Formats: sequence, C-alpha cells, structure tokens
Amino acid sequence: MSQAEYIDLHLKDYKETWDYQQDIQNRLIRSKSAGNSSGRLPYLIFVEHPHVYTLGKSGKENNLLIKPEFLFSIGATYYKTDRGGDITYHGPGQLVGYPVFDLESLGIGVKKYIENLEESIIQTLLDFKIKATRLAGATGVWIEAGNSKPVRKICAIGVKVSRGVTMHGFALNVTTDLRYFSYINPCGFTDKGVTSMEKELGFKPDMVQVKRTLLRNIAGLFGLEFV
Repeated sequence: MSQAEYIDLHLKDYKETWDYQQDIQNRLIRSKSAGNSSGRLPYLIFVEHPHVYTLGKSGKENNLLIKPEFLFSIGATYYKTDRGGDITYHGPGQLVGYPVFDLESLGIGVKKYIENLEESIIQTLLDFKIKATRLAGATGVWIEAGNSKPVRKICAIGVKVSRGVTMHGFALNVTTDLRYFSYINPCGFTDKGVTSMEKELGFKPDMVQVKRTLLRNIAGLFGLEFV
C-alpha cells in the first residue's frame, strides 16, 4: 500500500485551487522526469467552491444559458478550463475532489483511473443507502430512472492527464443548491436530470461523514494510505 497526502481546503476559490493543483502536478511531473520516485507522492484534495461554472476544453459555450451580467447577479463566476467534459457547476454543499496521481506509479491507465473514481463514488453512495450506477456513453455517476423520475446525475467527472499525472477530478452533489444547474445544460445534456444526496435521502447528510467515507473508498480502490 502506497502513502498519499490528503488535503482538505474546505471552501476555496476555484481559480486559486486550480493553480494549487497545477503546481502539485508540475512538481510530480518534474520528479518523474528526474527519476525521483520519492517526489511522486499522490495527492488528493477535497474542497468546496463558491458558486462557479466551468467549461471543459471540448465543451460548447452555448450550454451556459445565461448572460455574464446575470452571472454577477447570482454571485457566480465562469471559467474555461483544460479538463475534459462539457459545462458543470460547483458550489457550496458539493464535495469536489482533485486527485493528483501519477498513474504509472499506481500501475493503471486513464480508463481504469476513471472507473475507480466512479466506483469510489458508487460505493460511498451505497454506504448512505443510495443506489447509483454508471451510464453507457456518459462519464460520471448516475441515479437510474424510476418512479416517474428521469435518469439523473449525482456526480460529474472531468480530468486532465499530463505525462501520466492527473488533475481536475469529480464533483459529488451532497447538499448542493440544485437551482444553479437550471442555468446550464449540465455536462451538455438536455434530456437528463441532476440530483444530490440530500434530494435522494430527504435529509441533509453530514459532509464530514461523506468525506470520511469517500476517502476510505478511494484509499481501498487505489491501494493508498492517506496521511
């Protein structure tokens, strides 16, 4: 089992956090290029962001359904990013995870990495009695249709991999204000819904408990021991 560093930034600006994980990724890449295995310690960042919309490098700007002046009125910001995927929303009550992992040192490829992220979320939701699944052709974690409800996304995933080192990650809706998703076509979809743990459970789950559970599941799936 490999050691890894866990960092909880609590509530932090999106761009500041983006720069922070970019610095970590660059450091890991430099260590990798220098053949320094001791400098390739995996990092996992947990954070919540103030209201922000982010667009992936292959996303379509018209999936943001509001004008810049309306963004200001709802206290939100907007960034074009270098991750995969389309547009999504981050805000308070949403647990965002940014793993900065050297996939080579973990012995896995990008596909397995994303599958492990999805599985860690699925296992965590099951620990809270929420049954979630993957959806063919759509990255992330979903709640299947049923009881007159459409299929709905509970966790978005969008990553960037440089020289085998990851950044960006996942966004799990815990107690997220889902009204903010009404101003976008989430992840580019117009025929699917969005949900949260709170909405599915009917009560607010404890964020500290969600973090603890998810951290345990990520550690188990990736063979890591967080310090």
